[in-house]
Amino acid sequence: MIAPARRAAYEVLRRVFEEDAYADRVLRSASAGLDERDRALARQLALGSVQRVRTLDHAIETLGKRPVRKLDPPVRAALRLGAYQLGYLGGVPRYAAVNESVELVRRAGLERAVPFTNAVLRRVADGIESLLAGLPEGPLKHSYPDWIWEVWNRDLGETDALALMRAQNEPSPLVVRHVRGQPPSGSTTDIPGAYQVARVDEAALAEGRLWPQSRGSQLAGHVVGSREGERVLDLCAAPGGKTTMLAGEVVAVELSEARARELEENVRRLGASNVLVVQADGRALPPELTGFDRALVDAPCSGLGVLGSRPDLRWRSQPLPDLQLDLLRAAAERVRPGGTIVYSVCTVNADESEAIVDASGLEVEPIEGWAQFRHERRPEFLQTLPHVHGTSGFFIARLRV
Repeated sequence: MIAPARRAAYEVLRRVFEEDAYADRVLRSASAGLDERDRALARQLALGSVQRVRTLDHAIETLGKRPVRKLDPPVRAALRLGAYQLGYLGGVPRYAAVNESVELVRRAGLERAVPFTNAVLRRVADGIESLLAGLPEGPLKHSYPDWIWEVWNRDLGETDALALMRAQNEPSPLVVRHVRGQPPSGSTTDIPGAYQVARVDEAALAEGRLWPQSRGSQLAGHVVGSREGERVLDLCAAPGGKTTMLAGEVVAVELSEARARELEENVRRLGASNVLVVQADGRALPPELTGFDRALVDAPCSGLGVLGSRPDLRWRSQPLPDLQLDLLRAAAERVRPGGTIVYSVCTVNADESEAIVDASGLEVEPIEGWAQFRHERRPEFLQTLPHVHGTSGFFIARLRV
């Protein structure tokens, strides 16, 4: 017998690492039909195993004496899931973690691998606690690629880099934006309209009365400062959280056809009748889209500020400085002289933030207010940090054309 939560988590692990699928999307389908308790456990097992996979593989190889890369994918996923429970979930009985992981291999049709899986997991159960305790501070212990550690160490220093790694291995605070109607049950925050909640009210979400959105993300929307009567360009708009915060006549651009449809649906749900969705490449807009008073360029990026909520991103993440600079320059061509552009990225990486602004040649307009989020080295910018501010990591700059 395999618990439904473990079965769902196993599917997530296999599809993320065998098919490069997105963990949150697979989890939604894999846990559909589970009760609330099993759904929560499936989420913890799946996302925790994905997040800690580098450390888990080290434990499996060290204690199991077999290179992980040489294992059959179903065996590899079962070992990772079992090792995560044995190493990080103190309340899970050892027999359940071992036996059900072994059963997953059997159900995958790999009877020949059952004795091996059982033997490895028993060795892992005996040794993983002391192995984890003995790991030195750094990317192996906290399960990050070396390049992310090197970037944070360079930009923040070792102490803050370690604190940032720890913070993004913990569950992210659940924050929603109040859109209309009765304010959500929860506590107010330092961002107007942002509430920290224990859970998302699904009925209120479906009716467009609230929107799940971190304080860092909402801050970027506020900094745009658009007003009624202005024309505003949102160059990378999906899924629409920031778009639907903007006042004025908003043109929301999205390259992907599927994401443009999702954006349109969210715009309708949230009642943002001032938003027109345009499917186009932000670097090659139709000629009539010009003369805007303001623009928001919330550019695609490495996502190093949202790894707490998207643990699989750390294994596929890459910086995108060329694309970011192209988009920022494209926006500058469509904003009238004297107009402003807000450039934001959900990352903590100077190569994708202040370096892009400096390379753009645009005039920096210091952001007034929000002193608690001021960038430590460049106070004209804002930078939210998960380990300091308890929200996603966002870089925000305002530029004048």
